[in-house]
Amino acid sequence: MQKKAFLEFYVLCFMQFDFCQTILKYQNSIMKRFAYPFVFILVIISALSFTKYNAVQKDISGAWRVEQNGIDNIIIYQDGYFSQTVFDKANKSFTGTTGGVYKIKDNLIETKIEFNSKDKNDIGEVYTHSFDLRGDELVISMKDHTVKMKRIDDGNSDLAGVWRITGRMQNGKMVQMQQGDRKTIKLLSGSRFQWIAINPASKEFFGTGGGTYIFKNGKYTETIEFFSRDSSRVGASLTFDGVVKDGSWNHKGLSSKGDPIDEVWTKEKNN
Repeated sequence: MQKKAFLEFYVLCFMQFDFCQTILKYQNSIMKRFAYPFVFILVIISALSFTKYNAVQKDISGAWRVEQNGIDNIIIYQDGYFSQTVFDKANKSFTGTTGGVYKIKDNLIETKIEFNSKDKNDIGEVYTHSFDLRGDELVISMKDHTVKMKRIDDGNSDLAGVWRITGRMQNGKMVQMQQGDRKTIKLLSGSRFQWIAINPASKEFFGTGGGTYIFKNGKYTETIEFFSRDSSRVGASLTFDGVVKDGSWNHKGLSSKGDPIDEVWTKEKNN
């Protein structure tokens, strides 16, 4: 991708330079007067074109996957937040999950951990890894090894983002939930979801679950592929009525236990 962008940029510059040289051969003073500003404008356009290619090359938004011996390792990068989860869907086994905020600078991913189901001492730590985006392959260089992941989706969806639960129906009334250190968030890419209940301040992890989802014609359907607290729920599909408006997402239906759910989630900004 990066090589292709460079070549296209080079060809563009060459063509424009050749064209400009032709213009400058004219001896007419009026033509000369306009030729030099024109050359400058073309150079600016070329630089902006390369910047655009480079920006696309650095966009890692969406979901990524590597699988080995039936074990899935999936990372979601979306709107400045990420999660990495390892699980065995076939055997309904959850290994662990970690995540937090991230930002991209040049070819580096900087992450700050907000949750880690296996090691609470990792919370608050900042890690920086180099990466390379090669089409639909994301190569992340760790301290002692390299991970190559395949793209699942590009994070393009009406629901893609980081959502935090802010309201819940209780006794027929929508009750606003007090916002504190403890929070339940739902991270969605273009096709995958994961909810996480955590308290970064106290380094507590309460549970998580996730899998794939579809949002179409006001219906939100999620299929569970891992669940940290109850593996029997893996494989279940749940459908809710869903409405997204002004940064809020209301969905209602029945839980996997058959309990009524009517909740409001609000989109978070992490970048």
